[in-house]
Amino acid sequence: MKVLGIDPGTAILGYGVVEGGAGSPPRLVECGTLTTTARDALPARLRVLHDGTSALLSRHLPDAMAVETAFYGKNVRTTVVLSHARGVILLAGEEAGVAVAEYSPAQVKKTVVGRGAALKSQVGYMVAQLLRLRTPPEPADAADGVAVALTHLLISTRRAAFFRRVTGAT
Repeated sequence: MKVLGIDPGTAILGYGVVEGGAGSPPRLVECGTLTTTARDALPARLRVLHDGTSALLSRHLPDAMAVETAFYGKNVRTTVVLSHARGVILLAGEEAGVAVAEYSPAQVKKTVVGRGAALKSQVGYMVAQLLRLRTPPEPADAADGVAVALTHLLISTRRAAFFRRVTGAT
């Protein structure tokens, strides 16, 4: 299974493509960031995010796309703008016909690190450990995108293994 993970943001979007499945360890295919210019109007920035996500989907043809949900902080405006970014990212997944899963930041941290309140540095460290990398992906936004992809891969693999064990299917 190949998964595109997205850590959305309007200034910096982190992404990671991870591949793996039952019986094979996860492997990092690609990771990086999409960046927008702060002085550009929001619609122009959203186009960059949509077009960049669409290009990633076209290039990698993932089986699924996993997107981190919005974090509801004290600044309502930031949450609303982030929701716009998530909207164009989800639209790109729908346009590509890819199954889309969403995970909260705490769920990503708990799945990858084992603790829902883990620090960014701990997430990066565990991403490197799980993928057998010498160093965590850089920048931290890219590591977060990889963590989202790993979350979906790990949860999907566990569900599939549980289904096989319960049903006796092979």
